[in-house]
Amino acid sequence: MPRSNPNDFGDVPQGCSIPLNFARSSHERNYSIQIGRGILRTIGSEIASRNISRVVIIADEAVALSHSLTCEKSFLDAGVETSVIRVPSGEQSKSIQQAEQLWIALASLNVDRRTAIIAVGGGVVGDLAGFVAATFSRGLTVWQVPTTLVAQVDSAVGGKTGINLPCGKNLVGAFWQPSGVIVDIHALDTLPSREYGSGLAEVVKYGMILDPTFFSWLESHCNKIRLRDPDAVEHIVSTCCRLKVHVVEQDEREETGLRVILNYGHTFAHAIETASGYGVLLHGEAVSIGMVMAARLAERLGMIDADICSRQEFLLTSFDLPVTSAAFDPDILLDIMARDKKSVAGRLRFVLPECIGKVRLVDSIDHNIVKEVLTASSR
Repeated sequence: MPRSNPNDFGDVPQGCSIPLNFARSSHERNYSIQIGRGILRTIGSEIASRNISRVVIIADEAVALSHSLTCEKSFLDAGVETSVIRVPSGEQSKSIQQAEQLWIALASLNVDRRTAIIAVGGGVVGDLAGFVAATFSRGLTVWQVPTTLVAQVDSAVGGKTGINLPCGKNLVGAFWQPSGVIVDIHALDTLPSREYGSGLAEVVKYGMILDPTFFSWLESHCNKIRLRDPDAVEHIVSTCCRLKVHVVEQDEREETGLRVILNYGHTFAHAIETASGYGVLLHGEAVSIGMVMAARLAERLGMIDADICSRQEFLLTSFDLPVTSAAFDPDILLDIMARDKKSVAGRLRFVLPECIGKVRLVDSIDHNIVKEVLTASSR
């Protein structure tokens, strides 16, 4: 397991390549996560070197005139035939309707299996484009090019794709590993403050579930992180990617139970997102609230002391993240959570902390205790 030195920014100040290897999979499904600064300018030659001569960029409209344009120019300079499809920004685009529009667009472009999909944007575009790539023509090559912090540290890595239904988040999807992930730290320079803060919730998550030293490092470098110090940002991105790779390599499809720890706070978060209406809260904001609820539930169950809840909550608020939700009927949230993918036969299961750096899956929790936590965490 990787560990972070709390006194420096690690050993990757100018970028790195993190291999993701599936021991029980074919060689073709192994890939690398390239992390660096300004590397979108060379994405064309990088992907052209893989004998790819045609790509379709699926890009968030928010980056259509910036990072997507940089990628398009790089592909054209490398002699790669390039088409661009824009997707409206926001969680609402992770829908059946938007997926259908993309399938139709790909068909009109006569896309075949020799065409690569390039997903440029945040978690919404990554999940949506990945799902479309997994299903069109029974599977297209896809490259993830995350341009938000939440996507760079979490959603672009590991091969989970999906879309939402009105009754629940990410209920339709597929495991579809990309051929590569290209993370340009400079893409975060243009990221709005709220989006950047949303990503920091996932960063805190990795400290809580896997690495207490990293959690302490976040506490002691909070100001540099808030100010987007380039070395600090690159350190958190590379550390989170290494931690996620450590998990995904061992449990690609959530078959052993290890990968489920990555969903810390997400059972509460997904219920809040669904009840609020997709897009009202950013994903990381909901995860922040969800982690606070999960820690308080663990405290009520006697798994942790109050000081762990306090440390987590203080770090989240230091990053200007919300720690309470709007008031919802607890029964409505419980009904949504019963449809969560971790639930079994309607029994709620939660990833809960035992200490900072270690969590486990807990089931058969009294619904009344969960209701108490939901009520206490609302405003």
